[in-house]
Amino acid sequence: MAFDCTVLTMFPEAFPGPLGVSLIGTAWREAALWSLETVDIRGFSKDKRGFLDDTPAGGGPGQVMRADVIASALDSVERRERPLLYMSARGRPLTQALVRKWASGPGLIVLAGRFEGVDQRVLDARGFIEVSVGDAVLAGGEAAAMVAIEACVRLVPGVLGQAESLSEESFEDGLLEHPQYTRPRTFEGVDIPEILLSGHHAEIRKWRQAMREETTRERRPDLWAARTANQQAKGAPDPKKGQAQ
Repeated sequence: MAFDCTVLTMFPEAFPGPLGVSLIGTAWREAALWSLETVDIRGFSKDKRGFLDDTPAGGGPGQVMRADVIASALDSVERRERPLLYMSARGRPLTQALVRKWASGPGLIVLAGRFEGVDQRVLDARGFIEVSVGDAVLAGGEAAAMVAIEACVRLVPGVLGQAESLSEESFEDGLLEHPQYTRPRTFEGVDIPEILLSGHHAEIRKWRQAMREETTRERRPDLWAARTANQQAKGAPDPKKGQAQ
């Protein structure tokens, strides 16, 4: 069965965007391995002017998307046990673990909010999961929705073709990916690391693993600390011992 994605948005014209290109776009348009549907929230406003937002209760700047309008838009969609995501800067971080979980299911329903946000009552009543794609505030949830969908769709069997290429990617085992190189052999005076040209596959694997560990320690100490704690809890040796210098 296809991985079915539905986006509730004020701007359906923003889609498919990058979801429609390269292998992911081909998997959608030609192979039908996943599907994309947009629902225009504005079509569910009962206001004769088409308004779907109102002033914040308690005062304050901006506007808030109304619970009744969002509920009507969502209730027009067949859920089919798909998780409901609301893209929000205050949400739980989007992680590869969550992506793997969702990618193994029937699809996603994603709400792309605007203004100051969405009335909390509809988020609670319908069971939305608030998800953030980073510690930054966007003008709307459309770009974030594309990030969540793409992260899931690329894990759907057959979309990328080479399943084995996913195993050493960033976050798959708590480490970031190793650096990559290709021709030319020398670029602006810098050579490809000699080990990668040696043909010794076991040594190349060891080098890549060492680079993954080094990169993670330097760039994401939070991931490194979590990995170290997890290994210690399992009784594994401390990864700092015996590491490549």
